[in-house]
Amino acid sequence: MAADSPTPTTGQRRDADVCLHLLGGFRLTHGGTTVAVPRGLQRIIALIGLRPGATRTHLAGLLWPETSEERALSSLRTALWRLRQDPYCPLTTAADTVRLDPLVRVDVDQLVDTAARVRHGRPPADTAQVFAAGRHDLLPGWYDDWVLADRERLRQLRLHMLEQVAGHHLNAGRHGEALEAALEAMAAEPLRETPHRLVVRIHLAEGNAFEAVHAYYIYRDLLLRELRLEPSPAMSALLAETLEPIRRASRPTSGPRRHLVERTTFQTR
Repeated sequence: MAADSPTPTTGQRRDADVCLHLLGGFRLTHGGTTVAVPRGLQRIIALIGLRPGATRTHLAGLLWPETSEERALSSLRTALWRLRQDPYCPLTTAADTVRLDPLVRVDVDQLVDTAARVRHGRPPADTAQVFAAGRHDLLPGWYDDWVLADRERLRQLRLHMLEQVAGHHLNAGRHGEALEAALEAMAAEPLRETPHRLVVRIHLAEGNAFEAVHAYYIYRDLLLRELRLEPSPAMSALLAETLEPIRRASRPTSGPRRHLVERTTFQTR
C-alpha cells in the first residue's frame, strides 16, 4: 500500500487519523490522504472491518470458501504478512484473532452507532447526520456472499432507523421533521410500505386529508404497477373514514332503487 501523495511512509500511521470507508466503495485514508490498496488486500481489510475480532479460520473460510481450510489459512497468512510490511497497515493481531487497530475509524460503525442511539430513544441532535449515515450501499460492485449479507443487513438497519426517527418526531408533534425522515426512507426503498404509511399518518395528523389520500393512491398505483399488489389492510384502515364517502359516491346504483328509477322513467314517457 502507498499514499497517493509524497508524504513520508515511515512511522506515520498513528499520528494521524486513519479512516476506513466501506459505504459507497472501499477507501482507506491516512490524515485525509487516500492510501492505495490492491484489490486482494482490500477484501481482507474490509472483512476484518466488518467482523471485528474474527478468528483466522473464520476469515479464511469467508475469503476463500472454495478452497480447503489449510490452503485458505495459508493464503490468509501470506496476505497478513504483506499487510504488516506496510507502515499504513491498520491491523493488529492477537493469538488467533485479527482486528483493525483501535484508532481506525470505520464509517459502518458510525451507521451502527447512530441506529443504536435512535433505537434507544437518543437520536443525534443533527438530523442531517442521521440521514447521511448509510446513504450509500456497502461496497457496491462487490458480490462476495459476506458482502451481500452485510449490505442487506445495513440497508435494513438504516430503513428501520429512519422510520423510527419519523415515528419519534410524529409522536412529538414535529410533523415537518417526521415527514422529512419518512421521505428519506421512501427514497431508499420506494416499494416498502412502512414509510408510505408514515407519510399518510403525518398528513392526517396535520389535518391534510387531501395530501393523505394523494399519498395513499400514489403508493397504491406504484404497488399495482410494479408488483400487482394492493396496500395492506393496515394502511387502507388509516384512511377508512376519509375514503368511505368517496367510495360510496363511486358505487353504481343497484337493487330495488335502480328498478324503481327505471320504472318511474318509463311511466313518465
